[in-house]
Amino acid sequence: MQERVLDRQALMAYSAAMAAMQTELPSIAERGKTNTGYYATLEDIVDTVRPIMKRHGFAVSFRIQTQERGIQVTGVLMHKDGHREETSMLLPADTSGSKNAVQAFGSSTSYGKRYVLCALLNITTRGQDDDGHAAAPVKRVTPFQAGQLKQLIAACPPTTQEWFVGKYGEAEQVPRSDFDKLRASLTKRALPTHQRH
Repeated sequence: MQERVLDRQALMAYSAAMAAMQTELPSIAERGKTNTGYYATLEDIVDTVRPIMKRHGFAVSFRIQTQERGIQVTGVLMHKDGHREETSMLLPADTSGSKNAVQAFGSSTSYGKRYVLCALLNITTRGQDDDGHAAAPVKRVTPFQAGQLKQLIAACPPTTQEWFVGKYGEAEQVPRSDFDKLRASLTKRALPTHQRH
């Protein structure tokens, strides 16, 4: 019983810290170049987010496993109060260009770490400034849509509410492109009125 209480407290601390941290995480400039476009480098992402994560009590580590179908990269986001979340990505070895086996492994590992870290922290990337024209900012939900989301969240179980705070912080921060899918998901999770007490 006490362990469950401690786990819940750790989850609540994680969710609150994640929500606070989300407001500070910037969009990362895509300065790496490939033949097909630009990408945010792992170094740029880490250099940008590490001090912000530290300030909010977070650290991240990675596990790399070689499997028959490729390389699995698992990112583990840990909070100082004990809660952790993780996500994984299975990638084929990157044999583009004239990479040898070691370079292919390294390239896939770096790629996986970038994407897993961005997924764990809900980081966005953007194209570099082109003559002062930055990528368009993310459009947020309208005040009316935010109100709808708040009503739905209030009707959801505590675990769903904590997930929402961890992912978005507050209803006004939800990207407009997420609204329809999120509203449908929260509607399914909302408890009937008689079960909310």
